[in-house]
Amino acid sequence: MKIYSADTWTIEELQEQVADAGRRSLVVPAADSKKAVLETFGEVLAFPEHYGVNMDALNDSLHDFADSIGENGSSPVTVLWQVAAAFRGDRSFGIICEVLQDAESYAGRDLAVTAVLL
Repeated sequence: MKIYSADTWTIEELQEQVADAGRRSLVVPAADSKKAVLETFGEVLAFPEHYGVNMDALNDSLHDFADSIGENGSSPVTVLWQVAAAFRGDRSFGIICEVLQDAESYAGRDLAVTAVLL
């Protein structure tokens, strides 16, 4: 997982780099609370309706998402997560980062995550 400051790279610049690398990008917009962040991931990554909006569900759904990339032959995906300044101080920020890193390791080249600190 890479972490950048929005002062260094804009979302548009990162999307361009991702496209140049032959990858698709999905932007997860900023949210201010753990619940809102988890819901936003679920919406952007089209998690199933039964997604439980908790850390375990995020972990399981990210693994399923990674599996779906490889199964349907799609180009690799880079998730660009916009992280609100207010959320970075929340202890769940670090836990979500760990879950995302685990999903990246699981997926290999198919999934990459970049956090953009706003």
